[in-house]
Amino acid sequence: MFEHDVIVVGGGLAGSRAALAIAQNYPGLDVALISKVHPIRSHSVAAQGGIAASLQNVDSQDDWLTHAFDTVKGSDYLADQDAVQVLTQSAPQVIIDLEHLGVLFSRLDDGRIAQRAFGGHTHRRTCYAADKTGHAILHELVNNLFRYGTKIYLEWYVLQLIYEEGEVKGLVVLCLETGQIEVLRAKAILFATGGYGRVYNTTSNDFASTGDGLCLAVQAGLPLQDMEFVQFHPTGLYPVGVLISEAVRGEGAYLLNDQGERFMANYPISHNKMELSPRDITSRNIALEIRAGRGIGGGEFVHLDVRHLGAEKIISKIPFAREEGMRLLGIDCIDAPLPVRPTVHYSMGGIPTTVDCQVLDQQSNPVPGFFAAGECACVSVHGANRLGSNSLLECVVFGKRAGEQIGAYVQGRAFPKLDPRPYQQQAEARIAALLNQDGSSRLYPLRTELQNLMTYHCGIYREEQILSDGLEKVQFLKSRYQNDLRLDDRGRIFNMELTAALELQSLFTVGEVILASARARRESRGAHYRQDYEDRNDSQYLRHSLGFVDSHQQVQTSTRPVNLSLEALDPARFTPQERKY
Repeated sequence: MFEHDVIVVGGGLAGSRAALAIAQNYPGLDVALISKVHPIRSHSVAAQGGIAASLQNVDSQDDWLTHAFDTVKGSDYLADQDAVQVLTQSAPQVIIDLEHLGVLFSRLDDGRIAQRAFGGHTHRRTCYAADKTGHAILHELVNNLFRYGTKIYLEWYVLQLIYEEGEVKGLVVLCLETGQIEVLRAKAILFATGGYGRVYNTTSNDFASTGDGLCLAVQAGLPLQDMEFVQFHPTGLYPVGVLISEAVRGEGAYLLNDQGERFMANYPISHNKMELSPRDITSRNIALEIRAGRGIGGGEFVHLDVRHLGAEKIISKIPFAREEGMRLLGIDCIDAPLPVRPTVHYSMGGIPTTVDCQVLDQQSNPVPGFFAAGECACVSVHGANRLGSNSLLECVVFGKRAGEQIGAYVQGRAFPKLDPRPYQQQAEARIAALLNQDGSSRLYPLRTELQNLMTYHCGIYREEQILSDGLEKVQFLKSRYQNDLRLDDRGRIFNMELTAALELQSLFTVGEVILASARARRESRGAHYRQDYEDRNDSQYLRHSLGFVDSHQQVQTSTRPVNLSLEALDPARFTPQERKY
């Protein structure tokens, strides 16, 4: 059995920032980071547009409270306002911290950090590194981890969260390189495992975004919060689904239908903000244009047009968007518009936590030894809909905060008592069963069937019967996975088919909770739009959803209150009200 004072699971922005905060503030602690991919292959590296903070470099009237209001309004008033206060008050300083760590932000002519407009934000507050912001930040964080000598388990897959006697004690992990299984013990564990976009068939997420951390929490008997809120980014490059950053619209791009109209002007909810309306609104408007037959050529996409910006601005401000269009479709956006349609992008829901990143159980009690941050967590700063450039901010603010809180938490805390043998034996039996099962269902067709099912039954628009049918079908597919799967690769060393099979278990678990939570919320709010319940219903549903698996392996739901603490500070803006732009 291996042991470390603190184990961080996930090498993206939240995990790397947390590990770095511990190394900076508590150099005597033994910290390890586990990642199923090399840290700089984490999905954070794909984040493009920027990171929000009220630095006032461009708009001097900006402040943290306005940033907080934009965030709460964008969340359709479901965000926890105490967490939003932490997020927005901390933002300017974490940008300065990143700059001191070596992040190369784009600059104004006078040398200050540049800031651009983003959807749903009142002011131009999004700091950026061209349109490769996640890449710029993550590389510097990982470089600093190497500088501090942090132990990194590269390409290790977590099989189980050890949660016994009311506390989290460790992990069961599989080394992908050798096939060996180990038990790791720790005084505290942080999950920073990212999102679950691969539960859908078209997503901007990378292949590793399979919701593993969320699945591990559910399997341990813990709940997930607000999983019905799945963000569709308006501008996925059609047909591949790869993201065309909101930075492109922030720099002035137009959305055009088949008639050449900037159709956002035709919808009352978006005619003021136009292309810089929040993502849930913009995605629904695009979907409506396509439904009405006004997609390009009557097809399944609209146009994103930047030709009017000119070659110089395109090359200097949004080079990656241009590169993606040329690489994937052979279209140079200097000369022609890009085909786009909504693509699954972000998970507002996740593992519920306090503002200090400690995980909460079904009764909203903190779980000893267990923390979460980043996209896998639900603190909740995004509520029913995330504003662009707030996700990188959440990862950095709460990653840093998690590291600082965990460092203090483990001071004087003894290692938990843990017998590794039964956990190791169970894991060995599980892997052997997967490798030796002689069924007839192949892995990849099964995964594709699940992804298509989730996309149809729980997409941008939802209805009761379609959601119920989807839940029933997912459970049927899961039974095939459990009883009829056959893997062609029976080896243990770098068996990518085995890894994909383990990830498919995560996708099934996450998919079930999403569907059950969406069925239970009989209203429309943010990214969750029910065609049979089109209005927001604060009297019944101004509450967070909790989804969990009971002792009979059935998904159940409950609720917990939303924090409205900023309402007392500024009731005119922070009291829940109709969302208009």
